[in-house]
Amino acid sequence: MRTDDGHDLRHHGDAEVRDDGSALVDLAVNVRADTPPAWLRETIAGSLDGLAAYPDGRAARAAVAARHGLPASRVLLTAGAAEAFVLLARALKVRRPVVVHPQFTEPEAALRDAGHSVDRVVLREEDGFRLDPAAVPEDADLVVIGNPTNPTSVLHTAGTIASLARPGRTLVVDEAFMDAVPGEREALAGRTDVPGLVVLRSLTKTWGLAGLRIGYVLAAPETIEELERAQPLWPVSTPALVAAQACVSPRALAEAAHAAHRVAADRAHLVAGLGEFASAGLRVVTPADGPFVLVRLPHAAAVRHRLRDLGFAVRRGDTFPGLDEEWLRLAVRDRTTVDRFLAALAQALPTG
Repeated sequence: MRTDDGHDLRHHGDAEVRDDGSALVDLAVNVRADTPPAWLRETIAGSLDGLAAYPDGRAARAAVAARHGLPASRVLLTAGAAEAFVLLARALKVRRPVVVHPQFTEPEAALRDAGHSVDRVVLREEDGFRLDPAAVPEDADLVVIGNPTNPTSVLHTAGTIASLARPGRTLVVDEAFMDAVPGEREALAGRTDVPGLVVLRSLTKTWGLAGLRIGYVLAAPETIEELERAQPLWPVSTPALVAAQACVSPRALAEAAHAAHRVAADRAHLVAGLGEFASAGLRVVTPADGPFVLVRLPHAAAVRHRLRDLGFAVRRGDTFPGLDEEWLRLAVRDRTTVDRFLAALAQALPTG
C-alpha cells in the first residue's frame, strides 16, 4: 500500500531477505537470530500429535493473563500483532484515528484498508523522535504509538504515553519489542488504571516465531469482547497456543530477561562501532532501547545496495512516514556479526 506521499506501508524488513537475499546476513528483520531455542522447538513439535482436534486457547489465555497479573477476560490471543491491528481497525467504531510516526506501518495500513481516514503525528529528528503529547489532536478517539518504537528504537516513558489517555479515546500501545528492554521498564502491559488502554504484545520477535504467528492483546474486557467478535473461529493454531503458553513460563521469562541484557550489550557495541563513521556523516538515533538502531547517512540507498553486494541486508527507512531515503534500520546481532558488518560498512561508504 503506497500512500500519496510515496511511503509503501506494506514494505517490511523481510522483503530484503527474500529470493536473492536469502543468503545474506540479515540485519533487516528484527527477529532474534539465535531462536527459537531447542527446548521451544521441541515443545512446539510435541503439539503436532494433537492437530486433529480444534484449537483450545483457554490454557494459553490463562497463562498470558497470569504473566501480566490480569484476569483472562482482559486477554485476547491473536495470529501475531498484525492480526490485532486489523481487528482494531475493523471492530472499533472510531471517527478520528491518529498514528504517531515514524513507527511500524501496519497499524495505518490496517486502518486505511478498513476505510478510515488516518491522521499522522510525525515526530522530528531534531527532537530525538520523542513524543510531545500536546502534538496529538485532542479530538483523536484512537491513538496508536509503538514503545519502544520501530524503527527509531526510542523508548518513551510510561507516564508520557499514559498522559495521552482521555475519556472516549482508545490508546493503542504496540509493545512488540518491550521484552527486549531490560526489566521491561516503561511497560504499560498489566496496567488497568489507564482508561481506554490497549497493549499489543508479540511473541515472534524475542522467540523467533515469525513463521508461527502468535501475539496477544491486553485491554478492558468490553474491548476484548469487541475484538473477539471480529475474529474468525479458531484464529490461533494449536502449535501457536502451545508456544504462547511456553513463552510466558517462568523459565522462558528468565531466558528472555537474560537475552534482553545481552541485546543491550550487543547494541552498545554496534552503536560504538557506528560512531567511528561520524566523519562520513553517519548519525545514530540515541539513546536506543530496542533490538535495532536507526541511522542516517548520505547516499543511504547506494550504501544499502553496496552492503548487499558485500553480503549484508539492512532495512531501508524511506517507507516509514517521517523518514526519507537517507535512513537505514539495523537489527542488533552478536558482536562477531556486528564486527563483520562494520568492516563491510567501511567498504560500502563512499570515499573522498
